[in-house]
Amino acid sequence: MGGLARGGHAPVLITFMMGTSAIIIGIMIDSLNGLVHLFGILCWMLSAFFVNFWRDPDRIIPTDEGILVSPADGHVMFARREKATGRRPSSKELEGDNIEEDPMTGTWFPSPLDSPLEFTTEQRFEPVKDGEESDDDIWRIAIFMSPLDVHVNRSPCEASIERMEHRVGKGRRRGPFLPAMKKESENNERVRTVFLTEEGIRIEVCQISGALARTIVPWLSIDSKVRRGQRFGMIRLGSRVDIRAPAKLFKSAVISAEAGDSQFPKGQFVEAGSTILFRSIKDQ
Repeated sequence: MGGLARGGHAPVLITFMMGTSAIIIGIMIDSLNGLVHLFGILCWMLSAFFVNFWRDPDRIIPTDEGILVSPADGHVMFARREKATGRRPSSKELEGDNIEEDPMTGTWFPSPLDSPLEFTTEQRFEPVKDGEESDDDIWRIAIFMSPLDVHVNRSPCEASIERMEHRVGKGRRRGPFLPAMKKESENNERVRTVFLTEEGIRIEVCQISGALARTIVPWLSIDSKVRRGQRFGMIRLGSRVDIRAPAKLFKSAVISAEAGDSQFPKGQFVEAGSTILFRSIKDQ
């Protein structure tokens, strides 16, 4: 059945008690021509909104081998095979001349990591053309979370958290906050989390803020152990979550909006912790 996510009980109870108190006062002292009643009803409505916003339903976690479950509720925007084309530079590389500056995304070193699938720092990716596939490619699935979806994020696999990294736009303290359905929103303020499985496989999950959702709340920290489907944070008011997995090991198991399927014009709807996003290639 579930309940409320962390941080949700106080606003729900406060607004509910304010509404109840206003209604009682309005019944006993009606000197403001119903305005007290109206205030009480508005508080109750706000409390109901908070219940919906912070809801955290229980989920049935799949037990299949070789799968990755969805980290978020929402519609699948796209599922793409991509390759790394750049990375954030080290302090030593910043002193060199081989640096690229982008007014939107910041500073890049124009070559990927020696081992791109280790996700040791943020990387720049682009789609892989047919016939140019390699073992260093990743599959990326982007999930759009609307303000009405559940905002709690869950671990895609049983693992430990190896890295967590908070990123903002170039020269900013916060933001940017572009609408999450736009491609450019991948450069919004974001938190990048790398999960390391017992088999040594790394999975990257990126929580991305949006035009309304401007608060990403991690609940765990580096070295935390997580179960498949365990809650690890939330994005207030929806937005977007991207997940990257090694293409040599996994294959997408969902239908995206880009696929043009008439049954899923917005992309398949997925649920955090219960919908299988990826299946192991060896099991297909």
